[in-house]
Amino acid sequence: MTSPVRTFLAPMRARSADEPHRVSTPLELFFDLCFVVAVAQAALPLHHSIAEHHVGHGLYGYLTVFFAIWWAWMNFTWFASAYDTDDDVYRITTLVQIAGALVLAAGVEAAFERTDFLVITVGYVIMRLALVSQWLRAARSDPPRRATAYRYAVGVTAVQVLWLLRLLIPHDSPWITPAFVALAILELAVPVWAEAAPGGPTTYHPHHITERYGLFTIIVLGEAVLSATVAFQSAFDEGEHEFPLISLAISGIVIVFALWWTYFDRSAHNLITRLRTSLMWGYGHYFIFAAAAAVGAGIGVNVDYATHHAEISRTVAAYAIAVPVAVYLFFVWLLHIRPHQRGLLLATYPVGVVLCLLTPLVPGSVEVLAVLLVVLVAVNSMGARRVPDPIA
Repeated sequence: MTSPVRTFLAPMRARSADEPHRVSTPLELFFDLCFVVAVAQAALPLHHSIAEHHVGHGLYGYLTVFFAIWWAWMNFTWFASAYDTDDDVYRITTLVQIAGALVLAAGVEAAFERTDFLVITVGYVIMRLALVSQWLRAARSDPPRRATAYRYAVGVTAVQVLWLLRLLIPHDSPWITPAFVALAILELAVPVWAEAAPGGPTTYHPHHITERYGLFTIIVLGEAVLSATVAFQSAFDEGEHEFPLISLAISGIVIVFALWWTYFDRSAHNLITRLRTSLMWGYGHYFIFAAAAAVGAGIGVNVDYATHHAEISRTVAAYAIAVPVAVYLFFVWLLHIRPHQRGLLLATYPVGVVLCLLTPLVPGSVEVLAVLLVVLVAVNSMGARRVPDPIA
């Protein structure tokens, strides 16, 4: 069987939602890899802000920057699931989106330190307008869903104009945050409006989508793995803090392993077969992705605390890990685990979330958190083997 010959410009027809052997492409994997840079650039200032006791400022900057990263990644992912032609123009347009992500990453420091959103906005708009060109191609080649594609193109373009106009608002204006919230809501509303077009929704592939989300989850968890590695390195470099840092590093690795386990314990492709549930599932991952990357920042904060380089208390340092872990667990349970659970197992994750938020109040909080997550994984794994999956 010979491989099809790639052309410079192929018709961008909708791919089948039940296409067999639909997996992530090398271009999509490269796209994700380049987004690692943007994720790392967002997590680093959060780490420093918490360590310097500027928690509110750091959290605000992180959540706003991460929204831009996540939203651009998510829109490309769902578009590619329906219209990936892998012709030359498609590849070039995707590479332009990657370039936009790198520009965005370059502007993260200015956004955090000086509330200067020029570079980060330009990078974001580059990513979004490149996708608009893809939607216009889809509108030309896919007559049944032409109205849907045009709605995406018009909606995305209009919001990008508004993002650029937001740059005219002074950095210290009280309107800067309400303007961001309003534009973020408009961004979220575009797919809802577009997918309701008379031509019907796009033909995303459930297996492909869940694989793409799983791969990005691994990427953001990689930030925590990196931070745990730094803890090991610091333990060998700083002899006087060796034991606390080794304990932190081991606990951090266990926490990351447990977070990976909870996400991939059950398949989610059968949960996104309808538009409404797909939107909720896709949008809810903002909290999973942001929390996973923030766990890495939290481990970094605790390394600074253990080496006396942080200006915060032990409790604040512990919450830097406990809060993102709790947020991650809650949304993984809400989106992935809850539909599969019955009986007493249904309460294990909510109880675990509450206990996570209490761990900073006890000595050895990070180690206690790691043990708690191991118990949570063990209880749910054993319970899942006894109870048939109601979704299957």
